[in-house]
Amino acid sequence: MSEIDQSTANIRRPNPRFRLKKTVALVGMMGAGKTAVGRAVALKLDVPFLDSDAEIEAAANLSVPEIFQRDGEVFFRRRETEVIRRLLETQNGILSTGGGAYLAELNRKNITQSGVALWLDAPLDLLWSRVKNKDTRPLLRTDNPRATLAEIFAARTPIYKLSELCVACAAELSIDAMAERVIDTLLTRPDVLELIDE
Repeated sequence: MSEIDQSTANIRRPNPRFRLKKTVALVGMMGAGKTAVGRAVALKLDVPFLDSDAEIEAAANLSVPEIFQRDGEVFFRRRETEVIRRLLETQNGILSTGGGAYLAELNRKNITQSGVALWLDAPLDLLWSRVKNKDTRPLLRTDNPRATLAEIFAARTPIYKLSELCVACAAELSIDAMAERVIDTLLTRPDVLELIDE
């Protein structure tokens, strides 16, 4: 069982009283929990979980770091935009996007037109604690990855703030608790998530 599978094993199962009306694109920094929390939210709402990075990797038969190394970031970002647009148009679900996806104006436009952006806002120290021992982050393959992460964080945060919705992350919150926090936030937007019955 993978780390993500184990982390979602204790998530309370779907509750059919919700209707998701448009795709929720989770945006935010690497390590914010877009994949783990996204899977948990999708389980609870009984909707598809979509992952733009996983779709790109499947199409290329390469990992994201391998695509970066072989084809470069510009190539990757083009594929990312294509995949996000297709996933937004295919079905309503919870979409985990790569950390850099929301920086592109076209991606922001497509998400706004077809879905809603929800920023998982995690503090820098929490992000570092989650990514420092992983070698799957191509942008952190530098001499000082902590400083690099801080630079990326500072540059991207003003753009993430453009998201329509925001959920604050905290180290003490479990994945299940974070998922509940996301759902509570989505319920403030009846055009996105509807409570069918009590």
